[in-house]
Amino acid sequence: MAEDLSSMHQVCGQVKWFDPAKGYGFVVSETGGPDILLHVNVLRNFGQSSVADGAEIVILTHNTDRGVQAVEVVSIVAPERDDTPVLADFAELDLDALRSEPLEAARIKWFDKGKGFGFANVFGSNDDVFVHVEVLRQSGLADLQPGEALAMRVIDGNRGRMAVEVQAWECAVLAES
Repeated sequence: MAEDLSSMHQVCGQVKWFDPAKGYGFVVSETGGPDILLHVNVLRNFGQSSVADGAEIVILTHNTDRGVQAVEVVSIVAPERDDTPVLADFAELDLDALRSEPLEAARIKWFDKGKGFGFANVFGSNDDVFVHVEVLRQSGLADLQPGEALAMRVIDGNRGRMAVEVQAWECAVLAES
């Protein structure tokens, strides 16, 4: 981190792109200016290992010899979507009922972005929970890493237990409080 943090600013912007495999991406400030480097370690400190392109983001930044960099994520809001279900599996379900399912703490077993899905386990259960990449995108994420802790809304669907929403794990802890 820079020794002189007097150049720190809070910036509201949008994720231009983020590549979890490379470990970084860029944010575009809503007020313009140069692209802002967003490193995966900054995201991990926020409790995520990825973020969806187009997500609204509030970050603290500072200027370095190599440009403007994010040093802390304050908030992330998933890209706007219409109210149509993200999967055909959810088409016959009541969207309000899906949103009212409790958030459950879970851990990712594996996720393959190329295949478009993976599996997680809710804490305290050995049952697999199917996680589809479109549910991630709807939730503002782009990829998941094995062992990553998350909060999920889970239903019994056509493919067995399925995640209908994914959030940072802190959301499940806060929901239990």
